[in-house]
Amino acid sequence: MNKLFLFLVMLPKGLYQKLGADTEQLRALLDVKLKLDDRKPIQIGRGQKQKKNRRFSSLLGVLISFFTGLIYVFPLLLVEDRLSALWLFFTMFLFLLTFTLISDFSSVLFDTRDKYIIHPRPVSDQTLFLSRLLHVFIYLTRIVLPMSISGWVVLGIMYGWKAAVFFPLPLLLLVITALFAVMGIYLLMLRVASGEKFKELLSYFQIAFSVIIFGTYYLVPRAMDAAAAQHFRVAQMSWAPFTPSYWLSATFSWVRVLDPGIKHILLLGALAVIFPLLLLWLSLRYLAPQFAARLNRLDTIESSETHVPPSGTEIRPGGRKPYMMLARLLNRQPAAQAGFIMVWLHTARSRSFKMKVYPMFAYVPIYFVYLMLQSKHSLAAQWQHLPETSSHLILLYMCSVVMLQAFSFLGISEQYKAAWIYYAVPLEEPGALFAGAFKVVWIKYFLPFFAAVTVFVLLVWGPSAWVDVALALVNITLFAASVARISYRRFPFSQIDHTATGGSKFLRVLLGMSIPAALGIGHYLAMHLLWLKLLYLTLSSILLWLVWDSYLHTKWEAVKADA
Repeated sequence: MNKLFLFLVMLPKGLYQKLGADTEQLRALLDVKLKLDDRKPIQIGRGQKQKKNRRFSSLLGVLISFFTGLIYVFPLLLVEDRLSALWLFFTMFLFLLTFTLISDFSSVLFDTRDKYIIHPRPVSDQTLFLSRLLHVFIYLTRIVLPMSISGWVVLGIMYGWKAAVFFPLPLLLLVITALFAVMGIYLLMLRVASGEKFKELLSYFQIAFSVIIFGTYYLVPRAMDAAAAQHFRVAQMSWAPFTPSYWLSATFSWVRVLDPGIKHILLLGALAVIFPLLLLWLSLRYLAPQFAARLNRLDTIESSETHVPPSGTEIRPGGRKPYMMLARLLNRQPAAQAGFIMVWLHTARSRSFKMKVYPMFAYVPIYFVYLMLQSKHSLAAQWQHLPETSSHLILLYMCSVVMLQAFSFLGISEQYKAAWIYYAVPLEEPGALFAGAFKVVWIKYFLPFFAAVTVFVLLVWGPSAWVDVALALVNITLFAASVARISYRRFPFSQIDHTATGGSKFLRVLLGMSIPAALGIGHYLAMHLLWLKLLYLTLSSILLWLVWDSYLHTKWEAVKADA
């Protein structure tokens, strides 16, 4: 399969040569990269199981792409107007493809591990950049082909055989447009920003885009009913002809699937071909030069996981920094203070940790609105009657997701081998260090988010909801402490993977779902009895103290048993 892809991407040799690339070097680079991809171990299971799972993981990836593609066919089935249906189809396809590029393939474009082999050789920046671009293009093609099968079939059935035969051309243009647009933005960011600043921008860009995808997936379909979707007309939106998905849809006028008499549709269809070629020329002409030098600069900056102070800097154990004062204020034992400071600094510098945790701050309110949209009543009517409901309990207890997400990734790090230091220091009970790390997650991530939700709850439901807020705060902390006590007794940033398998994984998932559900149901049953809520608050506080005391005094034997 790799030979076929290599043959196809090397067909426009003349174009690559005009753009300044050496085609022989380009072929050799792509050949090696594709061979190395086939030899990578699949991240399913560990040890010898990886070889057995490789074949099935590839098949699983194809199946996932196929079933994802089923989502895109709904506009083709529901919307009467062909231009509008095609525009929605290509918009959804382009949106998810762009997200895939941003979230998964930025590391491929900016991989610096081969610099010791390639950079000393006489390889031009255009050749190096184009090799990485085509490498990602082949990856995308493997994803897009199974993803497009369902749309291909539906187009052939509903719009005729001409649409089915013509479909591969706009599909190819869609992949090229998404690829060149994202890579062009990346190169522009790399050119105007320093290496460290670029990585920061890239991380926040990926986080923001993942939130947009999540919100669009959950909210947009619910905000539109079937009748509105059926009579949707993209021609009524004056800005739509300026979007690439409109240009891709317009290409179907070339085979009479769409009416060629639609205003400017033939010209807009030509833009679907001109635009990606223009992006390619701009990238290679103005952004690709000195690409290798910028990659070297990226690799010379300090890692996001570590920090070394400049030479000559005096390192003081104390200081007036806020996290230092919090560490001393909230922890009596030196081990707990050390764990607090270490986790506070590491979570502030680790981009991988931020990318896993930060999106959850947006997912919770988005999903709350999604639940409101499930009702038959309009969103405005539900908002008006919201203070009369008990929906604030759902919102409050959904905050537990942020706490659990942050805590579950607290033990993961690419530099996990540095965890030997935990076993080298004379630490009597590791529970004190665990407690310091727990407090960082609670104070730095959960508490500010819960405070923002509390302000919203008190504004909408009134001051009488303060008891519900206090009880939810104690219950969520009890839930997090219980999960930490049972399932996450491990040192911070000490493991490469926290994935559990078999019965262990099932039990942990079941535990994570059952505890907040049980606490929330108990809270709901006591909703209209103040004395019962106060009693519940007292009992939960006592239970929290008992669980916390047990977690604080975790022994070495328990850590080894959970390892």
